[in-house]
Amino acid sequence: MLSDIAELRTFVRIAAAGSLSAAAREMGLALSVVSKRLAALERRTETVLTLRTTRRFALTEEGQQFLDRAQRILAEVDEAEAALADGRVEPSGVLRVSASTALGRAHVSPVCRDLIRTYPKLSADLVLTDRVVDPVEERMDVVIRIGTPRDSDLIMRKLIDNWRIIVAAPAYIRRRGVPSTPEELALHDFLLFSRGAQTSLHLIHGDGKVVDVRVTSRLRCDNGEIAQDWALAGCGLILKSWIYVASDLAAGRLVQLLPEWQSDPAPVCALFPRYRQVPTRVRLFVDALAAHLIEFVRANDVSGSTRGSLATGRKGL
Repeated sequence: MLSDIAELRTFVRIAAAGSLSAAAREMGLALSVVSKRLAALERRTETVLTLRTTRRFALTEEGQQFLDRAQRILAEVDEAEAALADGRVEPSGVLRVSASTALGRAHVSPVCRDLIRTYPKLSADLVLTDRVVDPVEERMDVVIRIGTPRDSDLIMRKLIDNWRIIVAAPAYIRRRGVPSTPEELALHDFLLFSRGAQTSLHLIHGDGKVVDVRVTSRLRCDNGEIAQDWALAGCGLILKSWIYVASDLAAGRLVQLLPEWQSDPAPVCALFPRYRQVPTRVRLFVDALAAHLIEFVRANDVSGSTRGSLATGRKGL
């Protein structure tokens, strides 16, 4: 086992250095030792991991995939050794996190910032994008998203409950009135963050009744933040996740309409690869984000005005 770890460390150093000779110099080893370790690793895995000529060095596709796993394994080994050495584990290394733009800016970013301030050996790369990110393919430690993936081999932990509600600005309500039933939504101006001019709203009542309402929109875009800006300007109604509109509701800039009705649940989740042992930095980040979001729920008194729950789910952590 110890020789296996030495081979893994040598392979990772070769990949970082860009050649066997450079890796040998950095590790203070003879070139022959580095070459033998790489050869032994390739022989044991029955895989060609590198392509080498006198002028060029590169990882094969299999080598690149193996490198990602090797780095994760070595990080786990280093943390385990640190725990044995001083009885505690201080998070270290690079925490790679992806989240949607709005959620990342409002909630994920502050958690990353605070962790970096607290733990000097930790750094963070935060990638904000509204497309679906595969943490394995894109080498992310954890992805934060709204909604549960239908088919996934990833580990998922639900952080908080979430759902979409109908809101509008006071100015719009004064101008157009308040709908008293879901069917009356079809008579109102709706703001959509989709390409189509029409969509069907699937709404659920507190007693379990379900209704689908067809609404139309004259003002739409592909960005939820812009659509929310339009709602704040009094341009129409919007169906938006409560986590995005809670602050505006608390400040009176938006008002919830038809409070007995909401969308299907779409919880805020943390997704990450199937580690043999979840790295300390990932576990610490997910716990900190969960605590931050639960406090946000309590501060906005969500449980008192909707059917939501403060309960969090755990799967894999």
